[in-house]
Amino acid sequence: MPREFGYWFPAKRYGWGWGIPSRWQGWAVLIAHFALLALAARLFPPHREPLIFAVLVVAATLVLLAICWVTGESPRWRWGKK
Repeated sequence: MPREFGYWFPAKRYGWGWGIPSRWQGWAVLIAHFALLALAARLFPPHREPLIFAVLVVAATLVLLAICWVTGESPRWRWGKK
């Protein structure tokens, strides 16, 4: 992703992966993810429909990870400022 665009999800300072969003688009994606999880819990309560709920949670999380991968900084193991 070009630097002038800016990353939606910057890399974490320690560890592997992404930190909190740095742009409004990242926040919108994260809020939409949590809204989808809440909707899934409302429509398919985990205590009544555990399989459907689990599938929806995994699917929503995979979509979130794909968006982080495309719009975020390249993930690699980080040990802080170096």
